Amino acid sequence: MRKTILILSALFICHLSMAQSSDLEKVKATVEKEEIKSHIFYLASDELRGREVGTPGIEKAADYIAAEFKRYGVKPVPGADNGYFQQVLLKQASLPNKIKVTISEKDFSGQQVAIFNAENIEKVTQAVYLNYGMSDDYEGADVKGKIILVKAGAPDQTDQGSLFKLSLQKRGFAQAAGAIALIEVHDYNAQYWGSVKGYLSHDKMTLRDKNEPVGGPVHLWVNSNHNLLDELEKGAEVSTGLVISGIDNNRLTSRNVVGIVEGTDPKLKNEYIIYSAHYDHVGVGKPNAELDSIFNGARDNAVGTVTVLSAAENIAKYPTKRSALFILFTAEEKGLLGSKWYVENPLVPLKQAVYCFNSDNASYNDTTKATIVGLERTTASQNIKEACSAIGLTAIDDPAPEQNLFDRSDNVHFATKGIPAPTFSLGFTAFDKELFKYYHQVTDNPETLNYDYLLKFFRAYVLSCRKIANDEETPVWVEGDKYYEAGQELYGDR
Repeated sequence: MRKTILILSALFICHLSMAQSSDLEKVKATVEKEEIKSHIFYLASDELRGREVGTPGIEKAADYIAAEFKRYGVKPVPGADNGYFQQVLLKQASLPNKIKVTISEKDFSGQQVAIFNAENIEKVTQAVYLNYGMSDDYEGADVKGKIILVKAGAPDQTDQGSLFKLSLQKRGFAQAAGAIALIEVHDYNAQYWGSVKGYLSHDKMTLRDKNEPVGGPVHLWVNSNHNLLDELEKGAEVSTGLVISGIDNNRLTSRNVVGIVEGTDPKLKNEYIIYSAHYDHVGVGKPNAELDSIFNGARDNAVGTVTVLSAAENIAKYPTKRSALFILFTAEEKGLLGSKWYVENPLVPLKQAVYCFNSDNASYNDTTKATIVGLERTTASQNIKEACSAIGLTAIDDPAPEQNLFDRSDNVHFATKGIPAPTFSLGFTAFDKELFKYYHQVTDNPETLNYDYLLKFFRAYVLSCRKIANDEETPVWVEGDKYYEAGQELYGDR
């Protein structure tokens, strides 16, 4: 009896080894360096001029991706426009030609003001100071139709990730209270403020024709010194002026690019793995010293786009047990809008989407690793680790949790619906100068990439995809994760 068990165990291990070897060979057969380079050099070319939403460049990118899907044998998605596209309806507000803020007779304008949400307004009034502008600060305060002044962040939350996350919450509180404007006062150093200002200095875009409200009060960040507010008590009135003019609203339509491959298992094919990335970037800006003005976005996110194209080519040729849904999102750089549109208008019922394997990137500083933001938050982590190891990379989790990266890419909209959704990224161990050398810079060009490393990176992603899609166990959130309950609500007992 013992001998029989040993033989069966050996056969099982042998079968498992052969299956992994077979998948690895399938990955190597389709993921090749020259095709990777061809994709990236086109998607990040000057011809596409930074792939900004609303420009011809992004339309060319969408057509290119759809043509590659068709060439690979990826099928059109039922219900999509022209098979491979999902229309995304957007509303755009241009930057103002004039903006000026006055607080206690101190003027702020130009580089000292960054816009989160704005409309044309001219108002001189007594603003109300509400500490940090969190929910408790509104107790006993009547701010309907008024401007609110608050300190940025919270007493124990002043890191970059928290500042952005809390800022969105604060706008919600201000909107619910009926305020017409929210002004947050920061004390960034000049260098970091320049990065923040540049990130926010783009035309603002929102979805249109949605069930939930969009917009809200005017929302500005002002860079000063907190001493401006420190001596005030909650509820104090402060002489404040606000002038914003020249904003022009218009409507436009962009496209998510989608494709599908049916699974091979009679039962598991009813479960879909989503393979996603955004393909837009930030367009054209001011010329640098070398007179380069095009933000080509090779790392962010032509690389992410090619992870999905690589998975599409491989799975179309060698289908997996579970079905595959490939989605390239528009308007990530405008506020994760393409992915938000998709989860509110899914082409496959969300309950059938059991996993979303997103890919998004800033840059890399360690070519021995792949960084998976949210690696240990789902039960697919072992599949990903094994796949990376088989290719010669080490899979690591988010090295900078204080940045709240998990909730700052397209995956978050799937996570909030309950779908397990980590993000597969180029290897980085810290947010350092090497990352910021390329992140949202005109220097992010295709010729600056290490294609030997990228070959490993893409193969690791595709092998991970295959292992997850062929696993008999459906991936789920790790119990205790903040999105675990949403997953329970979405999937129930399956």
